[in-house]
Amino acid sequence: MTRTAETNSPHVPVMLNEVLDALAITPGETHVDATFGAGGYTQAMLDKGASVHGFDRDPDAIANGAAMAAARDGKLVLHPHRFADLDTVLAAADVKQVDGIVFDIGVSSMQLDQAERGFSFQSDGPLDMRMAQDGMSAADFVNNADEAEIADIIYIYGEERKSRRIAKAIVAARPLGRTSELANVVRKALGHRAGAPKDPATRTFQAIRIHINQELDELKQGLQAAERMLRPGGRLVVVSFHSLEDRIVKQFLRARSGSTGNQSRHMPVAADTGPAPTFNKPSKAIRAGKDECARNPRARSATLRWAVRSDAAPWDGQPRDSERPSDNKRMAA
Repeated sequence: MTRTAETNSPHVPVMLNEVLDALAITPGETHVDATFGAGGYTQAMLDKGASVHGFDRDPDAIANGAAMAAARDGKLVLHPHRFADLDTVLAAADVKQVDGIVFDIGVSSMQLDQAERGFSFQSDGPLDMRMAQDGMSAADFVNNADEAEIADIIYIYGEERKSRRIAKAIVAARPLGRTSELANVVRKALGHRAGAPKDPATRTFQAIRIHINQELDELKQGLQAAERMLRPGGRLVVVSFHSLEDRIVKQFLRARSGSTGNQSRHMPVAADTGPAPTFNKPSKAIRAGKDECARNPRARSATLRWAVRSDAAPWDGQPRDSERPSDNKRMAA
């Protein structure tokens, strides 16, 4: 791990060069780092001459970033808020439009590395997983939800086909209070053998974390907030780390760029009666290079997509993007 110069926090910003290329920063512009974390993207954006508004719902990230903000003479403003609210927060700060917004979706390396936050089973800690450090914890969920709900969450957000078996084992083992306890319950339920290439608890931990933090709904709302805040010609850049996130980003950019196309080539072209596209044709998916993946294993699963804002009005008043993975028929074993 490297450490950012001004925060002294462990962090390796994924696909940094690709993010900066997509943002195409000109000195004097105003940009948003919607997921401040350890400030890796923010520091690079500041070095390019941008003023930056950084958002993070994790109070630890905001506290750790105070030194960076103090060293930048007003060029960095930190907001202890969810990125779903970035448009209303910026409006309250008298910021009407911005030139670029970057999202780095999911749990940060800082959070994973702190055993007391309970995001990872690599080190034992309390079963927490709360990004904002408030509300329902992972322990609250696994100890109080009914078996069917636990199975659904693990199947939907972890894409785990054996979720029913895992949920049954969790309920039988309650109460659970430690990450090691939950991981061992999952391993036993799935017949895990030591030395297997992938720990079977990974999918379950991912699913519970996404549910606790409402991450997919937050992403949908954040993309819509970005649409409202970007100026014409402004750039939206999103780095995601698993298929559920990337699917939301891909569908959003396709819809907002008018790139959804007809459902069947045998059907006539439908008249365009919807709102005007708010983004130009988005980039194709960009993956990290081999050298970066060798240096930073987290980059192996990263996907970057970006698009340029058009001058069309945002799709306010239109039905929100409400398609959820749970709409798929559940086939848990």
